[in-house]
Amino acid sequence: MPELLAPAGDLERLKIAFLYGADAVYVGGKDFSLRANAKNFSKEELKEAMDIANKLNKKVYVTINIVFHDEDTLGLEEYLKYLAKINISGVIVSDILVVKLIKELNLDLFVVLSTQASTLNYEAVNFWKNLGVKRIVLARETSRKDIIEIIKKTKIEVECFIHGAMCTSISGKCVMSNYLTNRDANRGGCAQCCRWVYKSDNNIDFTMMSKDLNMIKYLKDMMDIGVVSFKVEGRMRSIYYISTVILCYRRMIDGIKNNS
Repeated sequence: MPELLAPAGDLERLKIAFLYGADAVYVGGKDFSLRANAKNFSKEELKEAMDIANKLNKKVYVTINIVFHDEDTLGLEEYLKYLAKINISGVIVSDILVVKLIKELNLDLFVVLSTQASTLNYEAVNFWKNLGVKRIVLARETSRKDIIEIIKKTKIEVECFIHGAMCTSISGKCVMSNYLTNRDANRGGCAQCCRWVYKSDNNIDFTMMSKDLNMIKYLKDMMDIGVVSFKVEGRMRSIYYISTVILCYRRMIDGIKNNS
């Protein structure tokens, strides 16, 4: 059975996600996370989150998925050591700096490579695997054919997004927010400029955003080809959104399992 992985912007959303059927959640700490405008979790709240998850036999993954500039590394080593100390279920990272630091510190952390790394082929997956990555969140642009090839030739856990907002650029590699608002999209400040309404030269409204992702029709196929984790986007979504979406996917996955 694949893991149903839900977003959680705070402890309330974490509890709701678990209540409505998530096997695991992914959360952000106060630093190093791409959703800087979410409430996010203090160190004490991360410990509480793990306590809740352990009682329910569920998991909590922490995002450390910004693109690091030199000044962003302050406190990173101590933070990683803390996450290992509280036995967090895993960390979702995008920068090779974090992967190498975890290895150098010999920390017992389950490392998941973020979709922000734009991984699209098995050679790249094997590169990350050799550095100690245990699971890959493939780029949302990865084709079905390539997913099958990656699973076959790497034997690594593969996680895929199944629902939520899509980035107009390639796996978040975008500088529109930086240019228009001076907010760094790759360090948690994306202003989602692609979703704004613009005016063309002939005064016609248009937007650049793509439709949101909805893979509910393809769940059985994804299960059959070996995807181990189904990820729902939305750490800044409401509890109503999380409860509705997670419950729908929970029922669909269970129905497929039971052939109902």
